[in-house]
Amino acid sequence: MKGKILAASAILMMTACNGNPFLTEWTKNDGFPPFDKIRVEDYVPAVQAGIEEQQKEIAAICGNSAPATFDNTVAAYELSGRTLAKTLGVLYNVSESDATPEILAVLDEVTPAVTAHQDDIFMNKAFFDRVKAVFADSASLDREQYMVTKKLYDKFVGNGVALDEAAQVRFKEINTALATLSQKFGNNLLAENNLFEKNIGIPVSSYPVFMTTCSDRAKREAAFKAYSSRGANGNDNDNSKIVLDIMRLRTEKAALLGYACAADMILEDKMAHNHGTVDAFLSKIMEKAVVKAEEEVKDLQEFMDEDIKAGLLPAGSVIEPWDWSYYAEKVRKARYNLNEEQTKPYFELDNVRDGVFKAAERLYGIKIEKVEGLPVYNPEVETFRVTDGDGSPLGIFMTDYLPRSTKRGGAWMTNFREQYVDANGHDIRPIIVNVCNFGQPEDTVKLLTIDEVSTAFHEFGHALHGLLTKCHYVDVSGTNVARDFVETFSQFNENWAFQPEILATYATHYKTGEVIPDSLVVKIGNASKFNQGFMTTELTAASILDMKWHELPADTDWENLDIAAFEKKVCAEMGLIEEIIPRYRSTYFNHIFNSGYSAGYYSYLWAEVLDKDAFEYWKSKGLYNSEMALSFRRIFLERGGSEEPMILYHEFRGADPDPEALIRARGLE
Repeated sequence: MKGKILAASAILMMTACNGNPFLTEWTKNDGFPPFDKIRVEDYVPAVQAGIEEQQKEIAAICGNSAPATFDNTVAAYELSGRTLAKTLGVLYNVSESDATPEILAVLDEVTPAVTAHQDDIFMNKAFFDRVKAVFADSASLDREQYMVTKKLYDKFVGNGVALDEAAQVRFKEINTALATLSQKFGNNLLAENNLFEKNIGIPVSSYPVFMTTCSDRAKREAAFKAYSSRGANGNDNDNSKIVLDIMRLRTEKAALLGYACAADMILEDKMAHNHGTVDAFLSKIMEKAVVKAEEEVKDLQEFMDEDIKAGLLPAGSVIEPWDWSYYAEKVRKARYNLNEEQTKPYFELDNVRDGVFKAAERLYGIKIEKVEGLPVYNPEVETFRVTDGDGSPLGIFMTDYLPRSTKRGGAWMTNFREQYVDANGHDIRPIIVNVCNFGQPEDTVKLLTIDEVSTAFHEFGHALHGLLTKCHYVDVSGTNVARDFVETFSQFNENWAFQPEILATYATHYKTGEVIPDSLVVKIGNASKFNQGFMTTELTAASILDMKWHELPADTDWENLDIAAFEKKVCAEMGLIEEIIPRYRSTYFNHIFNSGYSAGYYSYLWAEVLDKDAFEYWKSKGLYNSEMALSFRRIFLERGGSEEPMILYHEFRGADPDPEALIRARGLE
């Protein structure tokens, strides 16, 4: 594999002469990637060129005879590797959003070399000595410089710079293996998702709607079992061994660094700091959520009993996991006179997107305008230019909302370019995309569920964090904050989705143009805490499962660890009821085995405490209070990771977050 990428150097000059777009400046369209000119064969030589370029830049930093300063060491590193960042920014994002076999093959080829390159940087003791000298003189740094330096210093320590030579060799081997395994996990899951669609007849993205609307219990059971066994079917896509190999290597890596478990290694620089804090936090939520879920089971069973009486089900039938969504919808319709068929006609995708934009424009004084003619990586992608109230540019925003076989499941925000200030003092603005999987591929009109509307607002909350940032350095700009802090702003933005004043701007009937009636808005509000026992329980259960994997010690008998038995034991210990399974089981838990959320899935709940407490505070001052909006923007959205999260929170809120805010918001009192 390494030989392949090194061989690319031989054709590098020829490729550059043929106009490899990654090896030229992107001066048109605010630096937007020239997707119409990028070819698959451009990636490998561009990655190699980028690695060689950054190697020279790092060597120059280390070879500088002048004493180490922030500017000649930390800032110099921040500005290094631009060709590599540009290339990988496109490759990584396209590999998740439009993963053709050719793209995946490129990713498989370059991953070991990129991982080795990163190891070479962060195990470079000469470089570390300079960073350490800057960090030791932190009193001379401003706050953003300090945070950047600390983050870089911690990265060196966390990557084994202090290890002896033999341990460093093993550390590098582990990192390379982990990168390869994680990529394989994701590739397998994509294949499993496509197999699910082939066998069940619906894409994975449509699974929640199917389970809500399908009256055929046998079909629901088949879909549930196919969905929940993804990656554990004993086929070529089986992730079972990969999960165990990843965890074995993560625990070994933690042990090399002196940690008792992988969780404490990962959590040290997070708000929670250690697994004990997370465990206690999740246990408290789980206790309340299960009580609520048990009440909800009784409600569901009443409706199932009616079907039994009507002869639709055999006597003695009880609620199973594949029944929950179907009967929950019946309960919602009866209790709140509300169902998705009533609401979906008012949530047409383009209208929802415009509503997301209008809410942000109203709150933060920005302007979002569609841009035609920019080349994109897939015809379904749309582009928008975002400007501030004074007309100054904030960045380019892209939407990629529709499902396809080459796109991994779920929804996320990512960057093709992050915000920073370059060596000439120019503010380089970000290029950001929201990727989702709304509706079924064959739908001509995309009508969204209430959950999908929330998702659209959620992901744009991340986008706002990236677009409005005003930092000097990439490592702290935008969403480059602690993992258990980053979801605060996405979840906060969800709060606006169903506010009556915001709904009136976008919720119009796709056929008639009628604005959503007030009576339906009231029903949506009344039902907002419906089914929260289930939703909180499955989310918390997945968070606990994640933690229990990463709390395993290095001496675990990995060869004989049975994943299904481990999951069963964890679920029993947390008190999970039989009618609910964790939102993700291990073999398709992409967040923790391929997406950077290892020992971090709890972040969604942790950040929700901050989000709900902040929203309660904002709401007390007036929902559309311009001073609150300005404060939120200036303190949070513009400053990224340039300050400690809790310091920022205190600056905005004037107090510690109230843990009960999440409990109140979810109706778990």
